[in-house]
Amino acid sequence: MTEWFEQWFGEAYLKLYPHRDEEDAAQAIALIAEHAVLEGARVLDLACGPGRHAIALRRLGASVVGFDLSLPLLSRARHRGDRPLLVVRGDMRRLPFAPATFDVVVNLFTSFGYFADDAQHQLVMMDVSSVLKPGGMFVLDFFNSTDLEESLVEHEERAVGGQRVIIDRHITDDSDFVVKEMHLIDDGRKFVERVRLFRESDLERLMNEAGLRVTTRFGDYDASALTPRSPRIILMAERP
Repeated sequence: MTEWFEQWFGEAYLKLYPHRDEEDAAQAIALIAEHAVLEGARVLDLACGPGRHAIALRRLGASVVGFDLSLPLLSRARHRGDRPLLVVRGDMRRLPFAPATFDVVVNLFTSFGYFADDAQHQLVMMDVSSVLKPGGMFVLDFFNSTDLEESLVEHEERAVGGQRVIIDRHITDDSDFVVKEMHLIDDGRKFVERVRLFRESDLERLMNEAGLRVTTRFGDYDASALTPRSPRIILMAERP
């Protein structure tokens, strides 16, 4: 059975999310740069998508590898900058890198929580811990589930990336996932996103169980404190 993220993150995704811009990525990377040495560092952009964060990392002197499951997004990432980006295709639950390869691993803009059970999410954390060097940093950027539940827009209809789209959102009965259904009116296609509603404590538990120690917490890219109404959960963790 094909998973939802295997179908969704392709050309349709790129057309529907054209507003994901370089300025937004630069702000996220600037926050990371305040807490990690990027010049000369080996950095893994885990679930790199079309490469906007990877290119921003490279501009700060990092040696970056972009990793993603989607061939269309990896193609976009590889050719995004002024020279080809090194990219690797694969499943984040089985990272094909030797232990202690990277100084920094980043997973940004809610590129986590896509799997059906937490045992699979734990596999990701274990592999992240493995490929980090001792003293290395893992940065996880996730939406704030508490804020999302309070502000969830259940139904809207708008133009997105030149397409007329109906968007329906709901939280599953067990309160474990948020589901977004996107109906493309012009061509009749439908895409579904299903993301785990992790709390900050859930994410920190997964990290701790993988041997990672959270050192810093933020609620947005502007370095604001994490509160229940923060838009993001940004965790920086160290591998001892």
